[in-house]
Amino acid sequence: MKGLRGIMSNLTKLEKYWILYDVGNSAFTLMVATIVPIYFNYLAGLANISETDYLAYWGYAASLTTLIVAIIGPVLGTIVDTKGYKKPIFTISMMVGVIGLAILSVPTSWIVFLTIFVIAKVGYSASLIFYDSMLLDVTTEERMDNVSSAGYAWGYIGSCIPFVLALALVLMYDSIGLSFNVAMAIAFLINAIWWLGMTLPLLKNYEQKHYIDRPKHPIKESFGRLAHSLSELKEDKKVLLFLIAFFFYIDGVYTIIDMATAYGSALGLDTTGLLLALLTTQIVAFPFALLFGYLSKKYKTDLLIQICIIAYTGIALFAIQLDQQWEFWVLAVCVGMFQGGIQALSRSYFAKIIPPEKSGEYFGLFDICGKGASFLGTSLVSIVTQLTGHMNLGVGVISVMFIIGIFFFRRQAGVE
Repeated sequence: MKGLRGIMSNLTKLEKYWILYDVGNSAFTLMVATIVPIYFNYLAGLANISETDYLAYWGYAASLTTLIVAIIGPVLGTIVDTKGYKKPIFTISMMVGVIGLAILSVPTSWIVFLTIFVIAKVGYSASLIFYDSMLLDVTTEERMDNVSSAGYAWGYIGSCIPFVLALALVLMYDSIGLSFNVAMAIAFLINAIWWLGMTLPLLKNYEQKHYIDRPKHPIKESFGRLAHSLSELKEDKKVLLFLIAFFFYIDGVYTIIDMATAYGSALGLDTTGLLLALLTTQIVAFPFALLFGYLSKKYKTDLLIQICIIAYTGIALFAIQLDQQWEFWVLAVCVGMFQGGIQALSRSYFAKIIPPEKSGEYFGLFDICGKGASFLGTSLVSIVTQLTGHMNLGVGVISVMFIIGIFFFRRQAGVE
C-alpha cells in the first residue's frame, strides 16, 4: 500500500488537473453504462418495443456513435496538433457532451432520446481524443503509466459521487414526491454539472507543449498531414500492429461496458441489483487501476496488458451462460479488477511509441479503436441476437474479439 500511496503523492498540479477530467467525464461513462439504458428501456416499453429489439437498437446507437467518431476523429486529431487549436476544440467537444447529457430527459420518444444520446456521446468521445493526447503535454514518458492509471482510478471512484446522488433519485423518486421523469432530469443535470466542474481546472491551466506551427491553411494542410501519416503507418509495424490489436481487444472491453446493463435488463434481472453491481465495478476498479500503475514499475507494460486481455476473454466466456443475479455480481467484480488496467496501460503504452508532436493525430486513430469504439462488437451482438433470438449467443461473440486482439498484440510486442 505504501507504493500505491506514492503514486498519488508525487503528482504535479497539472497532472492532477488532467486527472480531474477523468473524474468528470467518467460520470457520463457510468450513466451510459447504467441509468441511461434503463431509461431507454422505459421509453421503448412505452412504445411497445420488444426486449430483443430494445437491446439491438441500443447496440446500433452505440455503433453509429463509433462510426461518426471514426470519420471525424482522425481529421480533428490532426487539426488540434496545430499550435493553439487543441484547447478550444477540446472545449467545444466537451460542451457538446455536457449539454447533451443535461437534456437527455427532455424527449419522450425513444428515437429522439437515442438521437440526443448519439450526439452527446460523439461529443464525449471526441473530447477524449484531445484529452488523451494531452497526456504528452502534462507529464513525462517515465511517469505516463502512473499518471494514466491514476486518471482512470480516480475517474472510477470520483464518478460514484454524482452517480450515487442520481441513483438515490431514480430509486426513491416516489417517496420524495417526484415523478420519474423529473427525477431523471435532475439526475442527468447533476452529472452534467459535475462533468463541467471537474473540467474547469484543466481548461484554466493547460498549455499545448507539443505542436506543429500554424500553417497558412491549417485545415487543408491537416488533411495532407493525415494522409502522409497514414501512408507512413504501413512502415511503422509496431504502431500498426498495436492499433489492430487494440481495435479488437478494447472493442470487446467497451462492448461489455456498453451492453452490460442492457443485457442484464433484457434478461429480466432486478434493475436495482444491476445498478448496485455496476457501482461495485467502479469501486473495485479504483484500487486495481492504481495497482496496475504500481506494477508497471516492476513488470513490462506489454506483459500486464496481455494478462488483462486473457482475463477479459474469461469474463466474456462466463457471460455466455449468465442468467442469475449473483452471476452478474461476479461479472461486475471481475470487470472492475481489469478494466482500469487495460485502459490506462494501453493509453500510456501507445503514447510512448508515437511522435509527441503528432499526438492529436495519432490519438485520433487510437480513439477509433478506443473509447466508444465498440462498433464491431455492439453490431455483432445486435445482429447475432436478432438472427438467433438468443442474447447469450450474441454476447458470446465478444470472446472472439479478445482472442484476435491478443494474437496481434503478441506480434507487435516482438517488433522493436
